[in-house]
Amino acid sequence: MRQLNKLESTVYLLGGIVMVAGAGLYAFFLIQSVACWLMLAGAAGFVLMQSRQRYLGTRLAVRRLRRIMTLAGWGFILSGLFMVEDCYHFLRPAFTGSLDGYSSYVNIFHHNWVILLLISAVLEMYTTHRISYELKKEGGEGSD
Repeated sequence: MRQLNKLESTVYLLGGIVMVAGAGLYAFFLIQSVACWLMLAGAAGFVLMQSRQRYLGTRLAVRRLRRIMTLAGWGFILSGLFMVEDCYHFLRPAFTGSLDGYSSYVNIFHHNWVILLLISAVLEMYTTHRISYELKKEGGEGSD
């Protein structure tokens, strides 16, 4: 795996911390109007720096896991967008033309950022541990 430089590592770490802080503040109803933007900004920084970590090897398993990790990253960003929508209701006027439209809006956006965040976090944890294992295994094969 390509290692991040010092600045990229700092942005990666701060993005993760800001993302978790934003999600926590929003979940506990503390300054939600700011917390949703923190979550989105943190997710963007985290995912952007994670995408800069390239795998230069040929193992198919690691390439597959990197694709799953990219999917989890998109889930983090989508979760942040859903959180912003949950707070500010930018799209509600487009859906509220009828009772069915409002019902659809609630079914799509109302607190569903939590589900996206949970799925993305589980995928991220799984792929992180599996990539670590695969890279360790790859290093062991080369030394035989």
